[in-house]
Amino acid sequence: MIAAPMAPASTTSTSVPARSHDQRMRALEAANEIRTRRAQLKRDLKAGKVQIEGLLLDPPEYLETAKVFDMMLAVPKYGRVKVNRILNQCRVSPSKTIGGLSVRQRNELVALLRRR
Repeated sequence: MIAAPMAPASTTSTSVPARSHDQRMRALEAANEIRTRRAQLKRDLKAGKVQIEGLLLDPPEYLETAKVFDMMLAVPKYGRVKVNRILNQCRVSPSKTIGGLSVRQRNELVALLRRR
């Protein structure tokens, strides 16, 4: 079987709109605020002050873009192997964000975590 020739790569590129210095600084401040809040949340998970099930069911806005895998790793006694096993069992990709979970995935994860 002969492979068809590939189409030439597109030479047009979309340019990113230029941002002012103030816009860049506001975006940087917002990103730093989100990272700080997530780090505190991970510490609270590790200390047992917050339950992962509640976060999955009703995540705060700053947690919507966080990876489910990373947040579950912050839970005591949950390592990479156990988290991967749970995610596979619930058919959730390790790269899935909390905000990107479907209702089915969210409910399966919470039900499975509550049994453990």
